[in-house]
Amino acid sequence: MIWNEKFECAKPAELKQVQSDRLKKLVSCVYNNCKVMKDKFDKAGVKPDSVKSIDDIVRLSFTTKIDMRDNYPYGLFCTDQKEVKEIHVSSGTTGNPTLVGYTTDDLKLWSEVMARCLACAGAEPGDTVQNAYGYGLFTGGLGVHYGALEMGLRIIPMSSGQTARQLKIMQDFAPKIITCTPSYALYMAEEARDMGIDPKNGNWKIGVFGAEPWTEKMRGEIEAAWNMLATDIYGLSEIIGPGVAQECPNKNGLHIFSDVFYPEIIDPDSGQAVKEGQDGELVITTLTKQAIPLIRYRTRDIVSINYEKCRCGRTSPRISKIKGRTDDMIVVRGINVFPSQIEHVLLGIEGTEPHYQIVVDRQQHQLDEVEVLVEVNSKIFSDEVKKLEELKRKIHKEISAVLSISAKITLVEPKTIERSMGKAKRVVDKRQM
Repeated sequence: MIWNEKFECAKPAELKQVQSDRLKKLVSCVYNNCKVMKDKFDKAGVKPDSVKSIDDIVRLSFTTKIDMRDNYPYGLFCTDQKEVKEIHVSSGTTGNPTLVGYTTDDLKLWSEVMARCLACAGAEPGDTVQNAYGYGLFTGGLGVHYGALEMGLRIIPMSSGQTARQLKIMQDFAPKIITCTPSYALYMAEEARDMGIDPKNGNWKIGVFGAEPWTEKMRGEIEAAWNMLATDIYGLSEIIGPGVAQECPNKNGLHIFSDVFYPEIIDPDSGQAVKEGQDGELVITTLTKQAIPLIRYRTRDIVSINYEKCRCGRTSPRISKIKGRTDDMIVVRGINVFPSQIEHVLLGIEGTEPHYQIVVDRQQHQLDEVEVLVEVNSKIFSDEVKKLEELKRKIHKEISAVLSISAKITLVEPKTIERSMGKAKRVVDKRQM
């Protein structure tokens, strides 16, 4: 099913004209309503009148997560605060989170692109979807919810967790579509078998999985476990949340809705465009957002892009699955985790050394587990067990509060963690995805 044929199946010349018209309006909007962006334009020597088409986008400066952090909370808004109807936040690299704001029209846009995603995966009006993405400040749950309502689906707003109840609801209401992280899909399958439930035996036919990296091998495991089509969805809160790109049943790349999210693939070092099909960093411009429109936002995600028409009939460009990142961020259970967040916590706790390592693991069909190895000074380490346990509890509490996930804390002796002559190896990712 194609939800918006006008744009999803547009001819290249027609799409380029739409993108050009929208870019011109966007440039004028941010220049006149956001001092931060105006200063960027002036520094680059670019005036709104000089932007004539989408081809001129390369003359504009990049926007980064640092811009969002440094101008937290409202510095990048282009609308009056009275027009902002919803706010979400995601984790930041240290203290400030990333703020996301939506006007009424932004919420309509979010609903529209998420409806496109669900339709792209194979949903049809009247289908039932069980939504096991987290609701709240995390954009995943509400993004799917809005899209399902827009499309005319019946939604079961389960949110994440409560696995036994998830499985009972799935059996009782027989949803055709399941939405959650891919690791949680495998975990639920394992729990179902332990409860005597055959996950292959159900009405579910389609899974829309995202919020964390996963491979073709993991897709095969999910499809075998649930006897369903497992599709990949891509999004990030800074751009809109989930709804930026989605796989169709052909599973040959994720369709990015380039009439509203203009993609570029650049060399992360030079900032120059790479050739079609080559790997590079995904850069996105939000052509129609109002509250916080972003120009040339560097996602840090490594992908390739394909502009050929898909067998499903869509002409929208397709990005590959995420192949890596250009920064040190990792994604754990849908949560962005930066080593610098942990460093920030440890620097404020007496007795710890500025040497640590994050170990991420995923046992087969289990959720991601995070262990933080923390060096403590020799005086603390030789102290009584009670004081070590108190320190461990304090570190656990502080890190859990910052990361929004629970982590196992292991205190180690001084000089235990391997040193490096170059960049310290802060993350050991053992996940077999």
